Amino acid sequence: MKQFPDMPPLWWLGSIALIYLGEWLFPSMHIKGGVFPAIYWILFWFSLGLLGWSALWFYRKETPIEPHRTPKTLIVEGPYTLTRNPIYLAFVMLTLSSALAHGSAFGVILAAVLWRVLDQRFAAPEEALLHQTFGPQAQEYLAKTKRWL
Repeated sequence: MKQFPDMPPLWWLGSIALIYLGEWLFPSMHIKGGVFPAIYWILFWFSLGLLGWSALWFYRKETPIEPHRTPKTLIVEGPYTLTRNPIYLAFVMLTLSSALAHGSAFGVILAAVLWRVLDQRFAAPEEALLHQTFGPQAQEYLAKTKRWL
């Protein structure tokens, strides 16, 4: 855990905290009761399910889940057949869900910022590490599976 506290869950929690802070500091910039309740609840539960399902594969494969640690196994099953970063995708969708629940345009912007941070600080370096660790097997996986969607 050399990189602590630079960890994706902390960036995600920061984005959620900023949505709440923005609601408190600028209440007039929020729609009371949120927008599209069915959408944010579906997005919320889908994101939690994706997060749990994705994390479970790290446990099954007995490989570290922490970024910047050398993986023991290349995970290409489950949600990793659809996207190379389902956990990061879940964090972005949870932030977007919170933004919709709070009717926060600022929160939607925060979701986009979080996506960019996770993409540049974590996803790109992790792909380089996968390539370095697993060589052609990683190259094949990276070529056939999208980074996000």
